[in-house]
Amino acid sequence: MNPHSHAPVPFAVVDVFTDRAFLGNPVAVVLEAGHLDDAAMMRIARWTNLSETTFVLPATDAGADYRLRIFTPERELPFAGHPTLGTAKALLNAGRIRPRDGRLVQQCAAGRVALRVDATDARLFFEVPAATRAVLAADDRIAIAQALGLGDAPPPAFEAIDLGPVWLTAELSDAACVLALRPDMAALESISRRLRATGVTVYGRHTGDAQGQIEVRSLAPAAGVAEDPVCGSGNACVAVQRAAHGHRGSYVARQGRCVGRDGFVSVEYSADRIEVGGMAVVCVEGHLRLP
Repeated sequence: MNPHSHAPVPFAVVDVFTDRAFLGNPVAVVLEAGHLDDAAMMRIARWTNLSETTFVLPATDAGADYRLRIFTPERELPFAGHPTLGTAKALLNAGRIRPRDGRLVQQCAAGRVALRVDATDARLFFEVPAATRAVLAADDRIAIAQALGLGDAPPPAFEAIDLGPVWLTAELSDAACVLALRPDMAALESISRRLRATGVTVYGRHTGDAQGQIEVRSLAPAAGVAEDPVCGSGNACVAVQRAAHGHRGSYVARQGRCVGRDGFVSVEYSADRIEVGGMAVVCVEGHLRLP
């Protein structure tokens, strides 16, 4: 096949939830994907081998600024957090979209996703989609706790929180417990597949950390990502669970230190919405040459 048979396709890699490159969670963004079919998108996602690769298409919803498809190396997702923010950053950086009154609207398989561009500190936020919560059966909670290496203590109150991706989400005793986990990834993969979940997200409160109030880890071996460095949808599930338990004060979460990153996720509550966001840095700009 002739490697120059198609025009080069604009491409970027954006590091999300950081203001310093290489400490957040990267997403690959194909900025013009209208001519790509599903198989080509899947091949590119497997080639980049990042937790997600996104593909920008013209909106078919009159109220949206663009349409987005999101792929892991294994499958397509209806919605994901850091790809949503990273794609918006890439499009803004390239001058392909402009906010209206500080707002953008993304169209994806989960529906419309509202974004806010904070001009004062360059943070981007997405509005958490409507979520459902379901408490897991006792046997499932025990199985997850054992896979995480939590021992024989009563298992945490894991819930399946569905906002497109489904995260099995629970609070642990504290941040130190979260950081000390040595999970059995094979067991977590089996549990996630059986429960049709993206993965497991756990969190715990910090005491004395000036940079973050809670620590988060998101484990998704069933989605082809053993540990997501800094996970937007996982943090959104944490925010939903905390709100359901009466905690609606804004906070900053810290994530990624167990895999050599150090990302910061801002969560803000208002009367009728939850927003998750942070900084993002464009690390790579160029073109893909497609066969």
